[in-house]
Amino acid sequence: MSLEEQKRKAAEQALEHVEDDSVVGVGTGSTVRYFIEGLGRIKSRIRGAVSSSEQSSALLRAQGIEVMDLNAVGPLALYVDGADECDPHRRLIKGGGAALTREKIIAAASAKFVCVIDSSKQVDVLGRFPLPVEVIPMARSHVGRKLVALGGQPVWRDGVITDNGNWILDVHNLRITDPVGLEREINQIVGVVCCGLFAARPADEVIVGR
Repeated sequence: MSLEEQKRKAAEQALEHVEDDSVVGVGTGSTVRYFIEGLGRIKSRIRGAVSSSEQSSALLRAQGIEVMDLNAVGPLALYVDGADECDPHRRLIKGGGAALTREKIIAAASAKFVCVIDSSKQVDVLGRFPLPVEVIPMARSHVGRKLVALGGQPVWRDGVITDNGNWILDVHNLRITDPVGLEREINQIVGVVCCGLFAARPADEVIVGR
């Protein structure tokens, strides 16, 4: 089975978690596109969706699904999103699509976080995929120096501005054996908006397309 077919399969299986008359949290990325297509087929069963990016919002509206404000709907029953890497403990690296901050907010506000991936995203130890860190623009160099001190090699994702108006540093050469500790440490650096480690709040369930 191709990776693209695995993505579609994972997204289809995630639809089984959607509850009637609910507002669904929706992430960003290539696998989530298939989930949004599936939501379009059952849109009469749901009230709407909370989206993690402008890209996903546009896809949801194209399916005729109302995009709602998280502040207006309160806690969510379900959040479905992909990942760039996933370890055996369901801890993730996310942010390849630069939507990590909104993704982490929705994950925190959801009772259940279902992660949909293809088999290429499974790793024993996180860090092969460069770790995205969203930073306030004026803090880029300061944060970069702190990340070097942690053993990483940060590279500015030039030309990319997040939906929040910030910049992304991609941190290479990390072998993350303590994801929870590193997430906490990076989040405490002044100027960091969000770190792409989803370890303190990992996925509740990971669906690998089979």
